[in-house]
Amino acid sequence: MNFQDVVKTRRSVRGYLPKMIPQETLTRILTLANLAPSNCNIQPWYVYVASGQSLQTLKAAYLKAAKNSQPNPDYPSPRPFPEPYRQRQIDCAIELYKEMGIARGDKAARDAATLRNFEFFDAPHVLFIGMDAKFGASVALDVGMYAQTLMLALTSEGLASCAQGALRQYPDIVRDFFGLGDNINILMGLSFGYEDTTVAANRTRISREDIAGSVVFRE
Repeated sequence: MNFQDVVKTRRSVRGYLPKMIPQETLTRILTLANLAPSNCNIQPWYVYVASGQSLQTLKAAYLKAAKNSQPNPDYPSPRPFPEPYRQRQIDCAIELYKEMGIARGDKAARDAATLRNFEFFDAPHVLFIGMDAKFGASVALDVGMYAQTLMLALTSEGLASCAQGALRQYPDIVRDFFGLGDNINILMGLSFGYEDTTVAANRTRISREDIAGSVVFRE
């Protein structure tokens, strides 16, 4: 795919085939993503990848925590979002739940849909992205550029992904599993693999605002 097709094709995919990605492909993708820009080339990202039995162990730990524990993220998300961002969030949920056949008042179904995050949407691979705990928002921007580069690299290889803020809610699980110290904070998770096109959630398509609402030109 050319670059425009890669950007237009990338989207959040919430259902995967049980097909594993070859290790050489994973290495090629992560090597490409490592070319992402960063301030003074500090390359502040740390990436922890789980597949196979490791993924199943993490999935069980996440589901247990989600059902029995309060989240303790290293970087809490603002809640609720102010307008107009809150309305965009609502519109996104409406489209997703419509495709999944979940009624607005069906709390049980909505809760089950939320738990799918902690099942990694049945993806055969999941990764977590962290950075040194000493860094703040300015360096998190660098990590964000890495994450976008990684997702585009996956798309260019015919693979799908879903960036998940939900997976930062229980960072101690990641630190314990990968043997990390408290000096590493977890920013996000990313489930990825080959898309299962039969999953209803994957029919969801979300529009974007016109750039007139976010871009200012001056000559």
